Amino acid sequence: MPDVIVVGAGPTGLLLAGDLAEAGAEVTLLEKRDGTVSNLSRAFAVHARTLEVLDARGLAEKLEETGVNRLSEARLFGRVTVNLGRLPSRFPYLLVTAQYNVERVLRERAVAAGVEIVPGTQVTAVRQDDDGVTAETPGSVYRAAFLVGTDGFHSTVRTALGLPFPGKSVLRSIMLADVRLREAPPETLTVNGFGNEFAFIAPFGDGWWRVLAWDRLRSVPDDAPLDLEEIRAITRRALGTDFGMHDARWMSRFHSDERQAPQYRVGRVFLAGDAAHVHSPAGGMGMNTGLQDAANLGWKLTAVRHGASPALLDTYQAERHAVGEEVLRISGTIIRMAMLRSPVLRALRGLVGGAVVRVPPVHRTLIGRLSAVGFRYPAPGGEHKLVGTRMPDIPLADGTRLYEALRGGRFVLLGDTKPDGWTGRVHVAAPAEPAGTTVLVRPDGYVGKVFPGAPGPAELHRTLTALAGRP
Repeated sequence: MPDVIVVGAGPTGLLLAGDLAEAGAEVTLLEKRDGTVSNLSRAFAVHARTLEVLDARGLAEKLEETGVNRLSEARLFGRVTVNLGRLPSRFPYLLVTAQYNVERVLRERAVAAGVEIVPGTQVTAVRQDDDGVTAETPGSVYRAAFLVGTDGFHSTVRTALGLPFPGKSVLRSIMLADVRLREAPPETLTVNGFGNEFAFIAPFGDGWWRVLAWDRLRSVPDDAPLDLEEIRAITRRALGTDFGMHDARWMSRFHSDERQAPQYRVGRVFLAGDAAHVHSPAGGMGMNTGLQDAANLGWKLTAVRHGASPALLDTYQAERHAVGEEVLRISGTIIRMAMLRSPVLRALRGLVGGAVVRVPPVHRTLIGRLSAVGFRYPAPGGEHKLVGTRMPDIPLADGTRLYEALRGGRFVLLGDTKPDGWTGRVHVAAPAEPAGTTVLVRPDGYVGKVFPGAPGPAELHRTLTALAGRP
């Protein structure tokens, strides 16, 4: 019986499946699409924390090669911008690259690791018992120890669990189009709201551009007819020009929701990515949050496979649900500020917003949340204050970096105490600048444990067994 079934081969599912397979798990990835990587992607922003996650898998440089640009500043609304160049990260910028580039890089890695991808497979039912989970599809039945639904907004896994998806639509009848432009916009990401209209333009990097347009006064069903002139007219009103928009290869309408499942785990079944939470595109955090869900869950499933207590899996809910709530708040605030109707309020927004984001503590907090570099997880009672925080990519004594040592899904023990066992799963490394403590870094780059000085064999054995499984 396979160890894990992953339902949905978007970025979240591909990262998770690749992590599990690299750790030796047998993974089946079920995807309702035909197996090709679609160029009709909505996401264009890869934030610093996601690049760190990919760096810990040896994939960041490969993805950067696909990027159109690296933005050290990001506009939130009006003329209010933030300086991402101040991020305490090896990647102090926003990488502009289409979602399908992320999928392609992650798919290649997953296939190389041995993931069985089954395209054209729609899951119709999910059932679980004490021994495993069964996924039913037309004509086939799949069974594994665990199942993860990464199957998006219309998740059949979430529906099968009977979980609600409370929330509301924020923007209705948003128009999308892939077009050619006769004139390139002056900014890599062009965005503005004016009056009742809003428009966003981003480059694919191959001569095609993605346009998102919205008119507050025109709310029609998603399947209503759409022509390029409607998109051009809204873009002109929002941006002052349509940049000579022509030759649309694809157009569609959709609506943007703010929703979150109350539970990310039900027994042996988990939700991640858009199956667990959706929000407005403001801030570009959607795909990034899903990828970080996967990075959090993958090592925990691996640890349980190696004998850790199944209770470890409860920490996925405790850690990632709170982050999902915060992302909804941030993106919701940005989109509501961007779409203010009153000229007076828009003027006040620029005056007050611009002043507030220039306050150093506010600015640090904001860019930390936008990029996810600033998120931390709750530490158990009595633990060191660093437990649950993101560990910076510090240099190691052997000339390498921490995030290089994390590759292969390993824990990294920063110190000189060598555990008896866990070969290949725990890497011992000395930091270039010893701090007098021994720090256990989880495979997702967060601090799992801090020992004052060198831990004793029994204490280290207990900690590693709890977090990594039996030796």
